[in-house]
Amino acid sequence: MSRPPVPLPAEHIPSGTTPWRTSDAQRWLATAPALWSHPLWALLALAGSAAWAVASAPLDACTTAAPCGTDWPGNAAFGLLALTLYWVWRQPRLALAGLAAVSALSLMDTAFTAELGETSTLVFLGATAFTAAGLVHRLSVAGRQRARALETAGPVARPLPAAARNFRRGGFSFFLAAVFLAVAGFGGWQVQQVVDTYEERAAAATPVSGQVTDQSRNDEDIDVLTVEADGRTHRFETAFPEDFPVGSQVDIVVDGDWTALVAEPYDAFGWEFLTLAGAVVGLAFFANGVDGLTRSKRLRRGPVPVLRVLVREDHEDARTWVFAADDLEGRQPVLHFHSLWAYEKEDDEAHEDHVDDEDDPVVGFRKAADILRGEDPPPPLREAVLYGALYAGAEVAFVARDDADDPEVGVQCSVTALKPAAPALPARWTRHHRARKSPQRPVDEITAGLTPTTSARTWKAHSFSRAVGLGLLVVQGGATWAALDDEPTWYWLVLAASLAWLVTTAATALTWRITADRDGLWVTGAWRVQRVPWDMITSVRHSEDRIRIGRTEDSAVELAPTGWAWMERRLGRAPHAVRAAEEVQALLLRPELRPLEEAPPGRQGMPVGPPLVALSVLLLL
Repeated sequence: MSRPPVPLPAEHIPSGTTPWRTSDAQRWLATAPALWSHPLWALLALAGSAAWAVASAPLDACTTAAPCGTDWPGNAAFGLLALTLYWVWRQPRLALAGLAAVSALSLMDTAFTAELGETSTLVFLGATAFTAAGLVHRLSVAGRQRARALETAGPVARPLPAAARNFRRGGFSFFLAAVFLAVAGFGGWQVQQVVDTYEERAAAATPVSGQVTDQSRNDEDIDVLTVEADGRTHRFETAFPEDFPVGSQVDIVVDGDWTALVAEPYDAFGWEFLTLAGAVVGLAFFANGVDGLTRSKRLRRGPVPVLRVLVREDHEDARTWVFAADDLEGRQPVLHFHSLWAYEKEDDEAHEDHVDDEDDPVVGFRKAADILRGEDPPPPLREAVLYGALYAGAEVAFVARDDADDPEVGVQCSVTALKPAAPALPARWTRHHRARKSPQRPVDEITAGLTPTTSARTWKAHSFSRAVGLGLLVVQGGATWAALDDEPTWYWLVLAASLAWLVTTAATALTWRITADRDGLWVTGAWRVQRVPWDMITSVRHSEDRIRIGRTEDSAVELAPTGWAWMERRLGRAPHAVRAAEEVQALLLRPELRPLEEAPPGRQGMPVGPPLVALSVLLLL
């Protein structure tokens, strides 16, 4: 039987607050954007068509008259496109502005307009129009959602709680923006240093004309030109060998031992990439900061609509899910966002002075460890009052108690934009999300399918687990061949560091086994078979494709990975490893169901880690 929601004291519910019932929530969800306007399709279409257009467009050759140096306009256009792709997912209004700027820059480029009749260019323009239509549709839907939420809330509007009015958004984004923009500035300064050094050296050098006599590649797989000029042989690394065919004439500058191609004078690509990456990420964080600051100010501007709802934190990523006020079992989420606690200044000081079991660092670490192992209880549903107009991208705050044992009421503010639950999510919430919150079935339900046996019971790797193991073996083999195909390099160190992990995980996924007999468990991993007596076992849990057997006097025995539970659930199957952990735990709690005999050696399992290592060595010889 499910627990009732944690109640919210009546004094914290503003008078006249309307409960958001399932019928109203479903009407609000019905205005969700159409599937065709999901940002994923726009991203795939825009990114794919842009890559096709760039790849199919002819490149201008590097010449003495037009050398291949820094291309700040091209880098700026590429960076703007990258920002637009990010905004398509996060900020539709900025994405529309970015699309308009990208389109304008493209039409101003003579090379682009010359290719307007090409299929790749037409596809890019079509993808741009499709993306713009999806953005407009999402913005119009957000307006309709806001109208329906206001209709449900009625004329009641209340000011935000004091703690929410003190909450500030955007500070961390601005800090990260400053860091990345500083990195971009440093990269740009380095590029200019490279350019200035070349120009200063070239001004004092002697210009010479020579002939390309050979093209080859050095040990680092970089193209090299061999040029004969004034009876001397010069070699130049090049990024575009097709611009300098054998027999062609090239201009070079010579200053003692220093030489350079005039058409391809320097290579500052690394610094240019650092500048571009820093600028794109920095501007993205800056836009996020401005957006968060603007939305939080708008929320604090005056009285806002209020609704009574139910909320629950997600076990996996601490996301806040909102349910209708009458959905007492939390079956159908309506919307979600991430949030942080907000405190009044005096409450914050009192919070710092007060230390209890919740604030104790040891208790905190234990709770964190329980969460990672999946052993903590699922977060409860809580009654809450939601402040703010509800629509995709909105900023909200809510008031609720943390749990039933905490008499105090806290305020939380959203730190990410509000998003409606996916249309297909409610149907699978009960099936998947509840299973996620309740790692194990009741013991009585598990034991109902178990009967006492004389011989040992065995649980071993299933088809999904073996598929994972085979995939890891393919990765291991490909990485090994790729690294050892050439002369020894630093990549060998990476291979050596990762090879042990790859072999261990692949061997475990292929042949893990747990055998239960009269006296305990035989646990077969990648490298050995361990004996764990029943009286030393404290628990058996499955979490994140890992079976963990706790012991009283030693560290836990773990098997990982044991399959792919996520995919098995998506295909409508009960994860094999989860069922194995549940049944072993049932035998631990119900000794009368344990086997009556010892397991023979043939059923105790055999680790395959050593044979895999031997096979890998033989294949490399």
